[in-house]
Amino acid sequence: MHYDPIKNIFGDIVRRNSRLRILFYKILGLMFLREWYVKRELKHQFSARNEPFTVYDAGSGFGQYSYYIAKQFSLASIYGIDLKEEQVADCNRFFHAVGLTQCSFAVEDLTKIQHSEEFDFILSVDVMEHIPDDVKVFQNFYRALKKNGQLFINTPSNLGGSDVHSQGDHSFVDEHARNGYDMEEIRNKLESAGFRMEMIRYTYGYWGTVAWQLGIKFPLLLLNTSKGYLILLPLYYLVVLPLVLPMMWLDYKADNKAGTGLNVLAKKV
Repeated sequence: MHYDPIKNIFGDIVRRNSRLRILFYKILGLMFLREWYVKRELKHQFSARNEPFTVYDAGSGFGQYSYYIAKQFSLASIYGIDLKEEQVADCNRFFHAVGLTQCSFAVEDLTKIQHSEEFDFILSVDVMEHIPDDVKVFQNFYRALKKNGQLFINTPSNLGGSDVHSQGDHSFVDEHARNGYDMEEIRNKLESAGFRMEMIRYTYGYWGTVAWQLGIKFPLLLLNTSKGYLILLPLYYLVVLPLVLPMMWLDYKADNKAGTGLNVLAKKV
């Protein structure tokens, strides 16, 4: 499935209206379980900070995480990057329009960045599965962080991530360079870059995976077939949401022994 064209549909809808964009952020925050996990970790890491700190949003996309950080943590300065010029320009327009001047965005390639000891925290959400040369990126992240800086990664695991469950299956998202990480693989790659692991855990266990299939996978498959299905989505979610949200909550509260996603926290020492 080609994911980018579908993302562009929603991007085109919310691009010219700040209130609609903020509503879009709220819908993403409700519908995507990964946002529940990411925001919980950000809150855990940032709430006790009492001095200004810098965040590198490595693959900022629509800018929803930069927006969350800027609104929730007044001491944060956020620098978001993406490969897509139109998304970067769009984010700069929006954040300027809503007065979040502590956020700025630029076009950068993570395999080529040259930042050195500039950031206190790097956020990478659903990015590493798109990059073949992940080792180079981990090395660049390490160099970009200040001493004791942290890196948080959300990415698919090899236990069904990208909807790949057996050898020969193809990734649900065609833009993925890998189906998912083995827990030890990503640990070894980060440690070889110099990081010390602080946390690694599975997300999207049984209930989270079922919720994703009902709430995200099936609607995206329909939209990939025809944009016309967009008008049916409100009715679909009216039926499905009462089932999906409790499943997401169960996954969010669970200690998943396995799952299709990974949350990873590492530190530069």
